[in-house]
Amino acid sequence: MSHVMNTYARLPVTFVHGKGAWLWDTKGKRYLDGLAGIAVNTLGHAHPRFTAALNEQIGKLIHCSNVYQVNGQELLADKLCSLTRMQEVFFCNSGCEANEAAIKLARMYGHKQEIEAPAIIVMEKAFHGRTLATLSATGNRKVQAGFEPLVTGFVRVPYNDLEAIRQVAKHNSSVVAVFVEPIQGEGGIRTLDIEYLKQLRQICNEQNWLLMLDEVQSGIGRTGKWFAYQHTGILPDVMTLAKGLGSGVPVGACLTAGKAAGTFQPGNHGSTFGGNPLACTAGLTTLNIIEQDKLMAHAETLGKFMQQGFTTALQGVNGVKEIRGQGLMIGIELDKPCGDLVKLALDQGLLINVTADSVIRLLPPLIMSKSEAQQLLDILCPLIKDFLQP
Repeated sequence: MSHVMNTYARLPVTFVHGKGAWLWDTKGKRYLDGLAGIAVNTLGHAHPRFTAALNEQIGKLIHCSNVYQVNGQELLADKLCSLTRMQEVFFCNSGCEANEAAIKLARMYGHKQEIEAPAIIVMEKAFHGRTLATLSATGNRKVQAGFEPLVTGFVRVPYNDLEAIRQVAKHNSSVVAVFVEPIQGEGGIRTLDIEYLKQLRQICNEQNWLLMLDEVQSGIGRTGKWFAYQHTGILPDVMTLAKGLGSGVPVGACLTAGKAAGTFQPGNHGSTFGGNPLACTAGLTTLNIIEQDKLMAHAETLGKFMQQGFTTALQGVNGVKEIRGQGLMIGIELDKPCGDLVKLALDQGLLINVTADSVIRLLPPLIMSKSEAQQLLDILCPLIKDFLQP
């Protein structure tokens, strides 16, 4: 009997090694990875240049504390700011930590404007994490249940609804920020309308609010651009990153620009492990390999190929509601709960995920080849058809 706390309904498989888009279990069975550790393994498994960079860094220095200057942290911050046009970066270890930093930053921003109880607008079906503040910002009662009292200071509105935000602006003078995922990952690969984000930027400008984007799942080249907001031409005031940034090494980041920059000063926020030399080597190497190997363009091309493949194979199949996504962030919504497909796919040697009860979620590594994507289609499409047959 395992002494690991029972917080996950784990699948009955243990992986021991991987290469590229493939994983092998303890019995030697091979699996095609369509999930990339939930958008984490950007470069797949055992990428030779990534592994070499990590080995070299481990041989030199893993951790030294933020009491001192960390060269790798400065290099990674410079790189992220050059890719985003943002101004500052705070490093932490995960997406919920990055989002926690954003929430704290928004509150401090509000207090500096003498707003007594700063409030943040968040979305229905959002997912921002499982710390007390981030689960309070999350729009999912399953995540929140049993952890009340929730953190106050959040105003919830429907996703993609500008009028709801304008109504809040009219009636709530305590709002200081809007916090939104450009693409809701856990919420079912629900994409934001480009015009909506542009209008949201305008409303935030008019109200002197911060526009805060959670790019934890959608960032790092996954949608065909470095960050999903770059499909719109706007610039957020705050952006959070994690998951794919370190290709499997825990690293999170909270970036600021414009009126959000300079909000935090020494002593306002911190992290023991955040931005240590190993994590920053992982982040910098990941970004450099994406750039060198043109993986963003590949993600866009491969994503279109896969969406077209699903559309063709599943055309006219009763029960397929919608195939949607951006780049290698793909959702297939069915008309009924389909969690059973995860185990059925596992038996066929394919790793997938189901979110929002009825949405098959695919988040392959950015290095997946076209022939591997075709193998994924060849396994998954018949499974979906069989599952939907009466």
